[in-house]
Amino acid sequence: MKLKKVLFWVLAVVISLAAMFYQRMTGPTYPKKYEVTYQNEEYSFYLPRSNNGRPGDYPVEVELPEAFSANLIWRLYPTENHWDTLKMERQGDILLTSLPHQPPAGKIEYHLELMTDGELIDLHEEESVLIRFRGDVPAWALIPHVLMMILTVIWSMATIIFALANIPSYKKHMGLTIIFLLIGGFILGPVVQKYSFGQFWTGWPLGEDMTDNKVLFALIAFLIAWFLRKKSYGRWLAIGAALVMLAVYLIPHSMGGSELDRETGEVVTGSLVLLTRIKHAKIPV
Repeated sequence: MKLKKVLFWVLAVVISLAAMFYQRMTGPTYPKKYEVTYQNEEYSFYLPRSNNGRPGDYPVEVELPEAFSANLIWRLYPTENHWDTLKMERQGDILLTSLPHQPPAGKIEYHLELMTDGELIDLHEEESVLIRFRGDVPAWALIPHVLMMILTVIWSMATIIFALANIPSYKKHMGLTIIFLLIGGFILGPVVQKYSFGQFWTGWPLGEDMTDNKVLFALIAFLIAWFLRKKSYGRWLAIGAALVMLAVYLIPHSMGGSELDRETGEVVTGSLVLLTRIKHAKIPV
């Protein structure tokens, strides 16, 4: 039995790490990767989609051989402003320029004009890259928040595995999941949100932030399972709540997140953000 429990915990950690890695890689703030071929050699580079709280203008760096040159074309988002051009300066193997700093939740849309041998390289992109700016979050808030959310998903996966095996300790794991979620998502989470975008809570009923709402939904599912844990069907409710948590972590982080409304100066979330994306972020032709 002891070996079985160890294997269950290993499985819970593996599933959790895979879910968190997927969420991170598919999120709208993860750097966007590009690949180009020149003289039968392949080169790759990334364009940032978040300033990670760094103060001041944000550097955009592209590491490519001297045969390449580039311009960065940008404008404030979402606006119909004219596009501005920044020539990227070469420093060794790096092409470098900087995007102007924006207030929290402010965004810039931009793309590269990459050239070699006097010819423009087709990067096969129809939409510009969106970079969202946020305020600096102190380590005392960010590190515990991230740790609590990691523990939340690990203990949640342990809940479903132990419940499927009908091992009674799944109830204890479910209780710890709720505690971790409350601390990470509803105490430290709003603090991180306040430092990042100036608001403590942007989910229901105050907003439509998908990140806040999915955490709230997961908490409700676990609370229902916890209060009905002694029922004959309590084990299945625990399994269902853990599946909800897994589904939450398969939704890319920061989808429908905070965005600065350029006209009102207010931060909007959810469907309003998604609607503006339909209208904007097209590369000019």
